[in-house]
Amino acid sequence: MTAAERMKMMRQRRRAGGLRELRLVVADARSRAVRRRVAKQVSRLDPDRERDALEWIETVSEFDADATR
Repeated sequence: MTAAERMKMMRQRRRAGGLRELRLVVADARSRAVRRRVAKQVSRLDPDRERDALEWIETVSEFDADATR
């Protein structure tokens, strides 16, 4: 069996199980240009708004954790 045939069988099994392959293209964090761009964006963040967002996330995650028990 060729590699292409094995991949085809694997995809068919996944589809039969209700799964779908998804490919993502993301920024390469190893790239110096990407790291500079991210650092520039982070430096522009408002600390107060970020703190509020994190507190909200913590509150919601605690609420959700109780609902799953």
